[in-house]
Amino acid sequence: MEIERDLYLKRLIDRMHNGLIKVITGMRRSGKSYLLFILFRRYLIQSGVPENHILTMQLDRYENEEFRNPDILLAWIRGQIKDSGDYYILLDEVQLLDRFEEVLNSLLYEKNLDVYVTGSNSKFLSKDVITEFRGRGDEVHIFPLSFDEFMSVYDGDEYHGWADYMTWGGLPLVAGMKTEEQKMSYLTHLFEETYLKDILERNKLDKKPEMEDLLHVLASSVGSLTNPSKIAATFQSQLHLPISFNTISKYIGFLKDAFLISEARRFDVKGRKYIGTPLKYYFEDVGLRNARLGFRQQDRPHLMENILYNELRLRGFQVDVGNVKQRFMDKETGSRLSRTLEIDFVANRGSRRYYIQSAWAIPSEGKMEQEKASLLVPDDSFKKIIIVNEILRPFQDENGILTLGLFDFLRHRDSLEW
Repeated sequence: MEIERDLYLKRLIDRMHNGLIKVITGMRRSGKSYLLFILFRRYLIQSGVPENHILTMQLDRYENEEFRNPDILLAWIRGQIKDSGDYYILLDEVQLLDRFEEVLNSLLYEKNLDVYVTGSNSKFLSKDVITEFRGRGDEVHIFPLSFDEFMSVYDGDEYHGWADYMTWGGLPLVAGMKTEEQKMSYLTHLFEETYLKDILERNKLDKKPEMEDLLHVLASSVGSLTNPSKIAATFQSQLHLPISFNTISKYIGFLKDAFLISEARRFDVKGRKYIGTPLKYYFEDVGLRNARLGFRQQDRPHLMENILYNELRLRGFQVDVGNVKQRFMDKETGSRLSRTLEIDFVANRGSRRYYIQSAWAIPSEGKMEQEKASLLVPDDSFKKIIIVNEILRPFQDENGILTLGLFDFLRHRDSLEW
C-alpha cells in the first residue's frame, strides 16, 4: 500500500540546498522514514540525481550498528564523495548516532552536501530538537494521515471512511489493517508500550499511574477549555489524588514534547492579544485518543473539532481559540450588557486569517444563528467560515459567512478560498 504524501514531499523539495539540516519530526509511526527513503529518494532519482550521489543510512538496522560510531559514519560519508557534484545525505533514526548533534553540524561545513534526517524516539521526539543544531536546522513536521490521504487508500465510501477515521485515526499502518480487532490491539499496545514508555523513560518519571490518569483526563476533555489548576482539582475531587499545579504543567509539557497533544491558546480578537489559561488540548491522532479511553467515549462533535484542528495545522496554519465580546440590550431592564463568545478556530498563515466554526449539525435556523453569533462580532475583513458535518453546496449569506460541508473542506486543500 503506497500513500502519496505530496504536501510533505513538496516541503522537502522547497528546502533543498537551503544550507540547513532538514529535520523531519513527528510522532512515532506517522510516516517519517517512508517520506524520506521512499518518496523523497524517488523524487531525487526522477530528477536526474545519480543514485551514487544519494547516501542513505538506516541506523536502526542491525547490520548498520557500526555506523552509530560518529567517526565511522563520517569516514563512510566522506569516502563516498568522489567529485564536486551535489550529494544528498539521508539518515534515519539519527538519535541512535553517538553525538549526533556534533556530527550533523560537521556535515554543514561540507559545501556540496544536503542533509536530511529523521528520528523517532526519546531525545529526537522532543519538539525543541531544532535547538540542538544551534539554529542550523529546518523542521518539517509530519502528521498522521489526513482524511484525504486516508481516503486515497480506503476501500469504501466517504461516509464509512469518516466513521472509521474518527474511530481509528490516521496512523499509516492502521489504515492498512483489515479488522477492528487488529486496529484496536495495535493502537492500545502502541500507546502503552511505545509512546507512554518513551515519555516515562526519557523524563525519568516513576509515577506512571498519575501520567495515565492525566492522559485519561485530557482525552476526555478534547475541545473543552481547561488548565492545570482545573485538572489538579479534578484529580483531587474525582480521583482523590493530591497532585500539584506544577506537576500537571510539567507532565503536559512532556506530552506536548512527544507530539501526542497540542494546545490551542485563547486569542482576544479585538484586543489582538493572548489571554492565557484556560486553553484547549487536542490529540495529534484521534485513534490514539480513543485507544486511551478504550474506544468507549466517541464524543463525535469534539472528535470532529480535533480533526479540523489537525487539518488546519498540517496546512501550515497557526491555530488559536478566538474570544470576542458581544454587546446586547437586556429586554427586561433595558441595560446594555456584554457576553463573551467563542470562535472555535482563528487560523493564521502569513497575512491570511480565517475565523472558523465547527458544527456537527445545524438542524434549525436557531442553531445556525447560534453558530454565526461569534463570527458576526469581528469588524475586520477576514473570512468567516462554518464547517458543518453535512453534504451541501458551499454558500455565503448576506454577512459574507461561508458555510462548507465537512468533506468539501477535508478533501480540498484550497476550500477556504471558495
